[in-house]
Amino acid sequence: MSGRLQLIAIVLISVLSLGGSYLMFFVAKGGSGWGTTNNGEFVIPAVNVTDFGWQPTDATEKVKPQMWWLWVRAEQCREVCAEALKNLQATHILMNREMERVQRALTTELAAAMPANQPNLVSIAWAAGMPGEGIYIIDPLGNLVFRYAITTDPELVLKDLKRLLKVSQIG
Repeated sequence: MSGRLQLIAIVLISVLSLGGSYLMFFVAKGGSGWGTTNNGEFVIPAVNVTDFGWQPTDATEKVKPQMWWLWVRAEQCREVCAEALKNLQATHILMNREMERVQRALTTELAAAMPANQPNLVSIAWAAGMPGEGIYIIDPLGNLVFRYAITTDPELVLKDLKRLLKVSQIG
């Protein structure tokens, strides 16, 4: 009798674990249980900076090839944009030793002077077909990876950027 109880217990545990794994698979596949771990929204469809003529206006020693970019795209750089730039400068500093792998850039439609309190900020010439306002993370191959609203908390951008740099094989 005890042998039968042990057999029933083993079969019951096996069926429950197999059924539970199938249930978790289909719940995860449907997307109703879990989400992504990133804070920004993926840029879909995939866009490369060459698609819209992304070009630094001052090709000086500040621009290094094969870098990750934090790019602020705004119509005018007023209070909200200036605050975003200040936050991204702090984010860049908080990257510590990974800071050398990332550059910051700004594009505004209306010609405006670069903010004086932003060292190493690269100006990108405005071109037709550029994506809308926001903060973008661009990989070393020139692909726009994530987009954030211009008012996004910089800690969320920092988390995503650190994760990307940790798993990156290209830069």
